[in-house]
Amino acid sequence: MRAPGARLARTLVRGLAYALLALLPVAPALAAGPLAAHVLAYRDVDSWISADGVVEAVRQATLAAQIAGQVVELKVKVGDRVRAGQVLARIDARTAEQALAGSQSQLAEARAIFGNATRAYERSRQLYAQKFLSRAALDQAELDYQAARARLEAQRAAAGQAATAHTFATITAPFNGVVAATLVEVGDMATPGRALLTVFDPADMRVLATLPQSSLRALRTQQGARIEVPGSQGSVSATRVTVLPLADSRTHTAKLRLDVADGAGLFPGQFARVYFSAGTTRKLALPAGAVLRRGELTAVYVLGADGRAQLRQVRVGEAGGGFVEVLSGVREGERVAQDPVKAGLGGH
Repeated sequence: MRAPGARLARTLVRGLAYALLALLPVAPALAAGPLAAHVLAYRDVDSWISADGVVEAVRQATLAAQIAGQVVELKVKVGDRVRAGQVLARIDARTAEQALAGSQSQLAEARAIFGNATRAYERSRQLYAQKFLSRAALDQAELDYQAARARLEAQRAAAGQAATAHTFATITAPFNGVVAATLVEVGDMATPGRALLTVFDPADMRVLATLPQSSLRALRTQQGARIEVPGSQGSVSATRVTVLPLADSRTHTAKLRLDVADGAGLFPGQFARVYFSAGTTRKLALPAGAVLRRGELTAVYVLGADGRAQLRQVRVGEAGGGFVEVLSGVREGERVAQDPVKAGLGGH
């Protein structure tokens, strides 16, 4: 609910606007040169459907710990640019080193046992061929040989796993990018699955927009879309628009993904307003530069038959292509001064 003071302020502003119209009904004709006029007419103008969206990175990775240990080094901070393979953080590797050393010792033991079993099996085969050894003894030697070989393969796999786990103590950047978040500090305890850092690639961005499913039929995705981000100058054109084949059953909305070229200076998480082309429609329009805006007053100078310019308040709609839609205040066929400043100073 608005406060009475706010309503009173709006009433006073409207009163001043109408007073301005009453005080300046006609601009005097001076010898400042003829006024360029635009004849109001219906024209085919671009129609747009707007939607809210959020900027996201195509490549964004949250790096998590794969071993348990204390974070002993954090080499980056938020906003730092990193290269692929650059060391970002380190986890205490003493436990992993001990596990690696133990697995390597067990591997050496398994190799020795396998070597001994191999030699015993070969001797047993020779003795069996000379009829000095029974078939049962040969089968036992072969069984010992197979078991020693399986044990060796298992220890070799365990040693490889320990060596791989040892590398998990060093956290590196998966690609060139920017550090978006550091989720731990030096001294924190890392556990498998705990997120440590987030990195994204600023050169590859996109916008995810939400649109009512009832508006999808009118879209012209092949004609692209415009993306505007508050606080930035101008708009960005989408290089490709993709309608995701999944709708929200609760809100009856659909998601659209808009790709942009070279990142376009966008950052993940930014709010964006997206304008999709919906073809063309006939509207009563006038040049955007002909509209005079002063506070809450929106008006144009209408040229009479005698060339005099009369200030008239209008209500306008969407703008695009250098023109703005006129909703009320003027009619088709009337002439409007293209330069409201010159008209207000008394041009004729």
